[in-house]
Amino acid sequence: MHESDKSPPVRAALVVVGAGPAGLAAALAASRAGVDTVLLDAAPVAGGQVWRARRGVAAEPAARALARLAHGGVRVLAGTRVVMPLPGRTLLIDGPEGARRLRWARLVLATGARERLLPFPGWTLPGVFGAGGLQALVKGGWPIAERHVLVAGTGPLLLAAAATLRREGAHLAGLADEAEPGAQARFGLTLMRHPAKAAQALGLAAELAGAPWLPGWRVVAAEGRGRVEQVVLARGGQTRTIACDALAVGWGLVPQAELGLALGCATGSRRGAEALVVDAAQKTGVPGVYAAGECTGVAGARAATLQGEIAGRHVAAELVSAPLPARAPSRALAREQAFADAVARIFPMPGGWRERLRDDTLVCRCEDVPWSALRDQPDLRSAKLATRCGMGHCQGRLCHDTLAAVMSWPRLPGRPPLTPAPLSCLLAADDPHPSTEETSP
Repeated sequence: MHESDKSPPVRAALVVVGAGPAGLAAALAASRAGVDTVLLDAAPVAGGQVWRARRGVAAEPAARALARLAHGGVRVLAGTRVVMPLPGRTLLIDGPEGARRLRWARLVLATGARERLLPFPGWTLPGVFGAGGLQALVKGGWPIAERHVLVAGTGPLLLAAAATLRREGAHLAGLADEAEPGAQARFGLTLMRHPAKAAQALGLAAELAGAPWLPGWRVVAAEGRGRVEQVVLARGGQTRTIACDALAVGWGLVPQAELGLALGCATGSRRGAEALVVDAAQKTGVPGVYAAGECTGVAGARAATLQGEIAGRHVAAELVSAPLPARAPSRALAREQAFADAVARIFPMPGGWRERLRDDTLVCRCEDVPWSALRDQPDLRSAKLATRCGMGHCQGRLCHDTLAAVMSWPRLPGRPPLTPAPLSCLLAADDPHPSTEETSP
């Protein structure tokens, strides 16, 4: 690519990364006040994981938000990923129109969360999925009807995944939640203080009526010749084997903080995982950078929407002197976060995970690194240098999540590019005419 062929950067007063509930709310709040806004998302259709499109059609809440954004003149860049941050408040992005540089005066990170997948013997067999991943595939049109699916792990998200699978015609071979005895009762008491969530939980329970309920049972191994055929579960000193065509597992969510870390944002432990640290206005410690939603701590769609609205309003107050409302949504947000804190206490990540691993259990699937090569390493950096763990396609998003959780190792700082990118995209990072204009008011 010749320097003269490089297109000038796209510019916006506000760039929002992530078009889930938080990102959509931030873009709406800012655009209502007249802020020039760009919203980008890696998915071809906005909505994030919670409002995920079904067979390419936006979910109703996302469709309503997109219509309002279009009316407000917001530019939406779908199917577009952030490859890396560049100097001068610039992002290198890659999408349907190729690689481009995107300059911002304010930035809202609404990058969401991903599933926490923990390794166990047989987890790499075809037919073993993350519960949320299988739910997303099914929403996208992947056929699940008539398959026998075992759903296992811990946490209320398993109920939502199981209900989606059953709705699409799957036979539930069982729903195994390994939470300690009494967890479900405590969760029920917590729901009583949140009527809307209680109604949602009752609706899911009604959809799952008749499905085999296996409280306290945990996954020991997935077995099969060429694909999963059965799953071994354990509880106390007992074991049992469940025949199935697919296994959907999940142990909660992990905030996606990589872009924030690359920008220099601080993180802290929140609800059992590292999350971006923000203040009451959703500001990070980096000037001009806000964060909202699950990347600041997993708390659900309602909390993400409220955080996005707060971030968008504060951006508007800074850029166009829009007045902040007399009644901010902070009180409602505090209530949502209190519920999330309770859920995290009731359904923590299971302890003693090392005992579930065999020497030949793969921990890093991208580079085929087994547990035997990792268990005696002192930290993530040593593990990465000695075994290439985390140097594959996912860049450690799964295996480093696992080792950080299982071994209590600190996470490594992110290194660009944040996502696999062609060389032509990386060449576009070089700006032959860097901007000298002021990027903040």
